[in-house]
Amino acid sequence: MTTTEIHTRQIQISNGDLQIDAYLAEPANEGVFPAVIVIQEIFGVNIHIREVTQRLAQEGYVAIAPAIFQRTAPGFEVGYTPEDVQLGRKYKDQTTADELLSDITAAIAYLQNLPNVNPNAIGSIGFCFGGHVVYLAATLPDIKATASFYGGGIPTFTPGGGQPTITRTSEIKSIIYTFFGLEDQGITLENTQQIESELQKHQIPHAVFRYPDADHGFFCNHRASYNPTAAADAWKQVLQLFHTNLQNI
Repeated sequence: MTTTEIHTRQIQISNGDLQIDAYLAEPANEGVFPAVIVIQEIFGVNIHIREVTQRLAQEGYVAIAPAIFQRTAPGFEVGYTPEDVQLGRKYKDQTTADELLSDITAAIAYLQNLPNVNPNAIGSIGFCFGGHVVYLAATLPDIKATASFYGGGIPTFTPGGGQPTITRTSEIKSIIYTFFGLEDQGITLENTQQIESELQKHQIPHAVFRYPDADHGFFCNHRASYNPTAAADAWKQVLQLFHTNLQNI
């Protein structure tokens, strides 16, 4: 189902004493819809993340993008300059896996309390650091489908320290699609093969998409690395993933 008219608004999600800023986009027509949590790159809930959230709403999903740097940098939103990258990495390094999972759990609870959301049909999509975060969040039982775009460091670290996130692959509860560019200097082919091997080992339903001539950030049309061919195919795969696993619950 596709709808062209949507409503968008800024909201706050309660997680104990923390109020998390979030961007919400939802179909304008009445009904009950599946939902998708959109996890940002290191650049905040910026124009790219808001546009992805809107695109999902236009496809019939209630989509929400929580600010994952709320504790250290409320309102943080930047572009893609070298200075922006440096600042985003600083805030990324101050996150912890437990806090990120807690915030995503709070976003799930917020969605499940909305009258236009099917509480049993929630997925997630994340980009860059957000791609790593949604791999981690795929261990949550309420997440029914995950799209992880160029999530760096999954085999080598976890936010806040401890065993790498890849060691939690066996805990993933549902299907996951991962997307990588073969020209990405930050995520080696060996890294993606490690991820694929672990998903296979633990019999997690999955697909791994590797795009030739695509670099890190290939899905973002606001970045110099944007690859329209790879981005178009990846979006088609995302819609298929969510339609199959969220629309019919």
